[in-house]
Amino acid sequence: MAKNKNKNYEILNLIGYGLSKFNNDFIKEFGFSTKTAFYDFCVENKIAETIGTVKNRMDLFDHFFPENGRKGWWQKGDAYIHRKILIDSLFGNENVKGYANIVKLHMKDSFNIKDIEYQAKPITKTRFKKLQETGLEAELFFMNNYNSIGIFQNGTLEDARLYGDGYDFQVNVDHSSFLAEIKGIRANKGKFRLTENEYQKALEYKNSYIVTLILNLNEIPKILTIENPIKNLTSPPPQIPI
Repeated sequence: MAKNKNKNYEILNLIGYGLSKFNNDFIKEFGFSTKTAFYDFCVENKIAETIGTVKNRMDLFDHFFPENGRKGWWQKGDAYIHRKILIDSLFGNENVKGYANIVKLHMKDSFNIKDIEYQAKPITKTRFKKLQETGLEAELFFMNNYNSIGIFQNGTLEDARLYGDGYDFQVNVDHSSFLAEIKGIRANKGKFRLTENEYQKALEYKNSYIVTLILNLNEIPKILTIENPIKNLTSPPPQIPI
């Protein structure tokens, strides 16, 4: 059972977010008048294994939308807020119709549900592709949590992602500057790749170059930092096991 725990991760997060934020207006966009009918639809089309799976994903997001009147998994606090932050960053400005179209796009493309119609602008499709990658999710988590990492504490963050120069962020701490390259891994362990550019930067900056792994993205993320990765990891580029 454990290996199926995160099955259909992206679509279930999108659905849970939509149910929590838009309530019944969300399910009406799919032609349903009750949540139960929508849950059944998700199970029938193999989006979720059980009705409870859909309800639980809604509960996960309810804590972040108190205006819906439901407590959700309040006892877990902000443990899963990284999922909301990711969806907010891509689709947070969408109204219910626009947001439902994003979910429909996923349903039609990934589950071959033929009787769903949607209208999505090119930029929406591009954002949707970003949702399926670990990079942005990991970067957003780092941006919101870098001060919890010992070497980066009390530092200031400079975003270098647009420059494509072998690192994602420069973190300035007192009189020192560190280059942080962020890698996202959905499970508790896995592999990551260094590009040639990243490898050369790591060679150049040595102890000031920090590969920052965001592990367990599918559940509650944790951070692992690797200083001077060329020295401290023995495997050659471009793939380094951890």
